[in-house]
Amino acid sequence: MELETDILVIGGGSAGSMAAIVAKEQNPDIDVVIIEKGEINRSGSIAMGMDALNIVVQPGITTPEQYINSARIAAEGILDYQPSFVMAERSYSILKRLESWGIRFPRDEDDKYISLQVHAKGKFLLEMDSPELKLVLAEKIREAEVRVINRTIITSLLVSEGRVNGAMGFNIRTGEFVVCKSKSTILANGGCARFSLPNSGYLYGTFDYPGNAGDGYSLAYRAGAQLTGFEFTQCSPLIKDINCPLLYITLTRGAKVVNALGKTIDLEYLSTQTMLKELREGRGPIFIKMNHLPEERIQEIERILFTTERPIQKKFWENRGVDFREGLIELGETEYQLCGGHGLTGVVVNEKAETTLKGLYAAGDVACVPLQHLTGAFVFGEVAAEEAVAFVSNSEQRKINEIVWKVEEQRLLNTMDANKTGTVSVQDFEYKVRRIISDYVVPPKNETKLNRFLWWLPRLKKDMKNIKISDYHELSRYEEIRFILDCAELSVIASLTRKESRWGWFHYRTDFPEKDDENWLLHVVLEKGLKSGEVQTALEPIKNGGV
Repeated sequence: MELETDILVIGGGSAGSMAAIVAKEQNPDIDVVIIEKGEINRSGSIAMGMDALNIVVQPGITTPEQYINSARIAAEGILDYQPSFVMAERSYSILKRLESWGIRFPRDEDDKYISLQVHAKGKFLLEMDSPELKLVLAEKIREAEVRVINRTIITSLLVSEGRVNGAMGFNIRTGEFVVCKSKSTILANGGCARFSLPNSGYLYGTFDYPGNAGDGYSLAYRAGAQLTGFEFTQCSPLIKDINCPLLYITLTRGAKVVNALGKTIDLEYLSTQTMLKELREGRGPIFIKMNHLPEERIQEIERILFTTERPIQKKFWENRGVDFREGLIELGETEYQLCGGHGLTGVVVNEKAETTLKGLYAAGDVACVPLQHLTGAFVFGEVAAEEAVAFVSNSEQRKINEIVWKVEEQRLLNTMDANKTGTVSVQDFEYKVRRIISDYVVPPKNETKLNRFLWWLPRLKKDMKNIKISDYHELSRYEEIRFILDCAELSVIASLTRKESRWGWFHYRTDFPEKDDENWLLHVVLEKGLKSGEVQTALEPIKNGGV
């Protein structure tokens, strides 16, 4: 399939959906295509609904500057001023946009939005009642007459002379090769959820959307874009064995965290690092306790948990015989992931969602706007769309040499043919890769451990020829392993470069156990060497915006 479009959006989650909708609002005459690996109705990290909009600056109540101060505490200083300021400044208009689409934000008896404190300073999280948020976005996409190509994995960007001119991939069911030429491209295909192994051992039992295998990071890296924050390897204390979120929903409504000794853990604010410390220091397991709450509050928590983000929880607790009025909810560590939404990892972008490659924008978890959550996905979906529309109005469709995409198509066909006689299942190989990541890439880190992964890396790449590929879905899983390996290599190089410990457990180096602001209040920036083809590193100053 050969397509041409004005704006190509890779990924149809929250950021990608918003980008496509806003692009058509800006100019209904331009053509917009979304290429989505899943199915647009239920794709991305918010495949169902959401109970809160994590960051909203309400006029007259809070300010963008107050949010920046709080975010800097959480990011321990590794946060550029301007992108986060733009996100905070535009957050209220995002709320109003969602309200105009029928999304409900509950109000209190004084007719004010219900805000909750999860940040170090200030109440920026607003309750949201939207069990069908993703379906609302999908309907808006249809109304805007955006073309959607589902079940298609992107394997490479089209690049010439430092400009991105589209992308290539294939349908994971039919194998049909797809090349989409575009005047502008918006990367919005999430972080890397499938990084280390979950505690359950189930490859797809991840906290974040399991389709996120670091596709966007790998695509951007191989195209020559700059990336940063890959040493921020994060995990969360969430529901053990199912890795479902509940902290914001329960703790902000009066639930408590208790350790194995029955002692309540003192949380100044919703600090996952404090909870992880209990586990690290042998006072686990830890639990969420709700039996002291009034019945109406427990029912409110159940309604949100069982209808919004992960409705499977209702069946999970019923099968375990756990009643929140009596039993405790055990928490366990999730898998480690790389993410720009909950973390600091991503493609380098400025306040205009521009990457370091011309014609390529990034929004959502794939972009490095630290701790941006759902608000950042929506805001930078808007921003990327506005900038992309302006860009295409002054640019022509580049002529692409057909040889470029024929080479990629042949690479995929050769991989399929060569691996038909493989002896290792794609699932077993991914398990091995992620076990090795769990062994050597995630905290606690030290130079020897990290270098052990680099010893393994060429062997794993060589051994990929032994993966058995029987159909196009397995070929897509093979490509995802390539993405995961790229992400692991980037994480190791960044972690070796940052010779200090920072962000609590998430970048704890036993050989450099102290935080060192004097030497390391910097970005570790990564990109592919033009001549060597190897990962190159640079240290870049924090852009504080003069404050």
